[in-house]
Amino acid sequence: MKPLLTLLLTLSLAHAFAQFPATIEHKFGETAIEDRPERVVSLGYTEQDTLFALGIEPVAVRYFFGDENDAVFPWAEEAANGAQPQVLNMPYGNLNYEAILALEPDLISAVDAGITQEEYDTLSQIAPTLAQSDGYIDFGTPWQEQVRRIGGAVGETERAEELVNNLEAKFEEVRSAHPKFTDKSVAVAYQNSSGGYGFYTAQDSRAQFFENLGFVVAEELVQIAGESFYADLSEERFDLLDRDLLVFLDVPFAKEGTPPPEENPLLSQLSAVQAGRVINVTGQEVDALQFGTVLSLDYLLETLVPEIADVVTEQ
Repeated sequence: MKPLLTLLLTLSLAHAFAQFPATIEHKFGETAIEDRPERVVSLGYTEQDTLFALGIEPVAVRYFFGDENDAVFPWAEEAANGAQPQVLNMPYGNLNYEAILALEPDLISAVDAGITQEEYDTLSQIAPTLAQSDGYIDFGTPWQEQVRRIGGAVGETERAEELVNNLEAKFEEVRSAHPKFTDKSVAVAYQNSSGGYGFYTAQDSRAQFFENLGFVVAEELVQIAGESFYADLSEERFDLLDRDLLVFLDVPFAKEGTPPPEENPLLSQLSAVQAGRVINVTGQEVDALQFGTVLSLDYLLETLVPEIADVVTEQ
């Protein structure tokens, strides 16, 4: 091996081992990680994206939605670099501990899993388990925190900071290019399985994307949702959705066979609808919003921002 290559490899390995043992604090206490993980199980619904971005190939990921055999979504294909981890179909609240144990993990990443204390205690008997901090509600961890938390656990703290800084710089570029986004109110709405409507709060990745662009989710919406990241609305309170920008998400659990939101007799009366301050997010874009990761948000900056700009600049 050439001397320079040997030196670089030595320095790289020294840096990696210098980060261990590592201790990560979280809502259930702290997790000690003795050595760089080699077999990571991703139990969070979106965490495979963060692992791929950090150069880590998880041995298994958790099914979220879509093709039950698909562990890699389109926006993550380049970062995944051909990885094909096993897909664990474990509905919320129904972890299959035997299946997880059989994977022989040396790290279980569950930042975006919404696990309970009891689930954490059981998982920790299998392998060191990474949970979210107590600073956010379940499923409310911002993408920056997820990247840094997982990066610290797998020995990629520098790469994590690089990922965060690069994407935050891109958001700043968008805000600078579209100053009309700043401080405009937004409501990110969905149709539920009964045909009614609700909204996501600023503690949810879908709404956080718009706040990263400069928009603001009204505090009254956050207060209504309380400790949750979403809330359904009665028809009498559809007026709460009337904002500078109204976003409708075509989510997988919406009731089938109902007309578009704009054709709803009550929603059509909102000034945002009548003035055309509405965008409908569908297909791959709504999938990317639901992930809300360092990879999917980067994709959305390219695809969704132009549509938002067309609506906002028409005001």
